Amino acid sequence: MKKVLINLFIVIGISVLLGFLFLKVYLPMYTNHGETVSVPNLNGYTFEEGKGILENASLEYEVSVDSGFSTDQKPYAVLKQFPEANSQVKTGRKVYLTLNARNAPMLKMPNLVNTPLKNVQEILSNMGLERGDIVYVPDIGINVVLEQKYRGVNVPEGFEIPKGARIDLVVGDGLGNQILEVPSLSNMDEIDAEFLILGSGLRVGNKNFVENDTVAAGKIFKQSPPAGTQVKTGELIELWISKENF
Repeated sequence: MKKVLINLFIVIGISVLLGFLFLKVYLPMYTNHGETVSVPNLNGYTFEEGKGILENASLEYEVSVDSGFSTDQKPYAVLKQFPEANSQVKTGRKVYLTLNARNAPMLKMPNLVNTPLKNVQEILSNMGLERGDIVYVPDIGINVVLEQKYRGVNVPEGFEIPKGARIDLVVGDGLGNQILEVPSLSNMDEIDAEFLILGSGLRVGNKNFVENDTVAAGKIFKQSPPAGTQVKTGELIELWISKENF
């Protein structure tokens, strides 16, 4: 009985010692207990730069399949990371990266015409577009959008434009109740006609380039409304311009 007890105590002692060594020596070594690093801030760095920073910090990386887009960052720049910067993690931890897309995603242009200017900013921001220049023209509608332009060209609703694009606006100044007479633009050059239209308190509407055997190329041969018509300030004048015959 005495020998049995002695053997039992020896077994218990060995078990306690092995458990202590496992918990205090082997397990901390296996899990790198206490060996942590601070996750670097990769925001704005290119992918190649961020990869090098992570490797120097003994961290791994994985690129998220979902990219984002920001006009303020370079293509393939880091937009988001997880874990976040300054988080304490074990060496070898994987950091997930979201990169900036090379090309801006395409959006459908909203309809801003006849929308009060105070509402336009919110509409553009919600869609990821920027408000560009605002040009005031004589019109009875005060601070109401009359035209929406991208790179100087009128863009209709549904037209595809890149995310982050600047949209210029033509807005009424509320002074469009004055009656004017449409000038005659017949046989004028396109540029001279535009100057006359704008100088008369009117606006240039659609331009139609049509072959005309009797009028020289680049000359106006038709307009709407016709010359002498009484219109309000800011009225659109549509032009028909002769183009060269090929």
